[in-house]
Formats: sequence, structure tokens, C-alpha cells
Amino acid sequence: MKPARTLAAALAGETVVLDGGLSNQLAAQGCDLSDELWSARLLADGPEQIEAAHAAYVRVGARVLITSSYQATYEGFARRGVERREAAGLLARSVELARHAGETVEHEVWVAASVGPYGAMLADGSEYRGRYGLTVRELERFHRPRVETLVAAGPDVLALETVPDTDEAEALLRAVDGCGVPVWLSYSIAGERTRAGQPLAEAFALAAGAGEVIAVGVNCCEPADADRAVEAAASVMGKPVVVYPNSGEGWDAGKRSWRGDATFDPARVGAWRSAGARLVGGCCRVGPADIARLGAALEG
Repeated sequence: MKPARTLAAALAGETVVLDGGLSNQLAAQGCDLSDELWSARLLADGPEQIEAAHAAYVRVGARVLITSSYQATYEGFARRGVERREAAGLLARSVELARHAGETVEHEVWVAASVGPYGAMLADGSEYRGRYGLTVRELERFHRPRVETLVAAGPDVLALETVPDTDEAEALLRAVDGCGVPVWLSYSIAGERTRAGQPLAEAFALAAGAGEVIAVGVNCCEPADADRAVEAAASVMGKPVVVYPNSGEGWDAGKRSWRGDATFDPARVGAWRSAGARLVGGCCRVGPADIARLGAALEG
């Protein structure tokens, strides 16, 4: 059952806690994510594991669940021999699994259908670089079918997330134009620029005139970079800000492993909220325990 309020209405008066990284929770449950489809493989092979991972977050207070569709694309499924009709069903299943998990708790839980970048489908780390050599129109053609399928599945919001450059942001905003579902636009950044090197003020401004956009911000980045980005997003947009950084560890695409130390500190949430953040959570390597502490810090 959908929440009685829209997420946009909730953001008008409060700060809402997102979930954390889905893949790290699946790994903690013993799932093998070495496949190119990453967590999306489990939509077919282990949907109960995905629902259990979502449930782990709602039990600690997460009120928005981001679906397992980040790396789920028609093209990616086709490489594995999955026909288009079956692929559409798997995309829809990602929304259903999150919805079912949300119904296991009494507090309101909204479902955000993840729309990851083109680079996520390539599974070579290029979502951390952007600039794929495709035009905005080509990127729009890639994203539109998946967007339409996810919209038909009935999420509360679309999460256009881990966007590495302004070309892909423009393509995504074109793909969701008139879709009838609110969206948030979230860039992956390095320092005070997108992964492709554009200034954040320029990147955030792209969404200023998009009626579907209810929040703009950053994810899948260093926690310290998120601090500055929240202020930049709030000053440019005048809309709620969404922020959910990584643990602080770095992903080595060649070795397919994480390196470095975790620097995610739930105590940062006070500064994020003061700067305009209304959707707060974690991305890669941020688990249920971290989200529980973030929620406690928010209440405190």
C-alpha cells in the first residue's frame, strides 16, 4: 500500500531518512555480486534476498527504499539472454519488492525507483567518469524505455542517481519529462565538480525549470565532498536537497574491490539539514547500523 502522503508533501515539513547501500547489505546476507548485473541479477535469481535487504533498512527507521534497478537495463539483461518482456517484469519486480518490505513496518515508507547512469550498464566503472562519447539524444533513447517501465510499476518517486555529468543529467530530465512521477536528481561528484569536471552550480541549475524534480543533490561520493555540495545545491535550486554519500572508501573497478578507510559520520546530518537537506541517507558501504545512527542523530 502506498503512503497516504506524497514524498514531496513530507519534505515540506521534515527531513526524511533514506536507506543505505543495497549491495553491501546483500553481500552481508551472503549473496554473490560478482556478476556484471551486480545486484540486478538477484531480481531473477534471489528476489527474496532483495526484499530482505530492504527490510533490514526499514527496521532501523529508513523511510525511503531505493530499488534494485540501478544496474537493471534492457541492454544488460539482453546480454544475458533475457528477453524484453521478462526484463520488463524484472524491472517492475524491483518496485514490488521494495513496496512489500515497506509494508512490514508501521511508519510511512516511500519507494524510489533507481535509474542509474549509462555507465552502470557497462559495468566497467565508467559511471565514475561520464563522457561516454554519446550525444544527449542517444542517452535519452537509452534511458526512456526503462523510465517508462519503472513509472508503470508505480513507485512514489524516481531516483535519477549517481549521474556523472551534465549531458546525462539533461538526457535523464528529457526522459522523465511529463512522466507523472516526481523525481530527484543526484550527481556523483569529486570535490566541487561532477565526475566529468563540470561546476556543481552549473550541474544543479539544469533541474531548476523541471517541474518533476522535487529534490536535487549528490550521492556515491566522499562524505566530505557531500558537505559542500549540499550548500551549493540549496543556494542554486531553492528546492529540498538530497544527500547520500558513500562510506568514504574508494571503489577499484579493476580489482572490483573497496580500498581505504570509512569516513561516513552520521553526526554530519545536523549540518546537512541546516544547509537545506531534506532527504538524507547513505550509498555504497553504508549499512543498516549507520542508517540507525543517522536517524538517531537526526532526532537528537
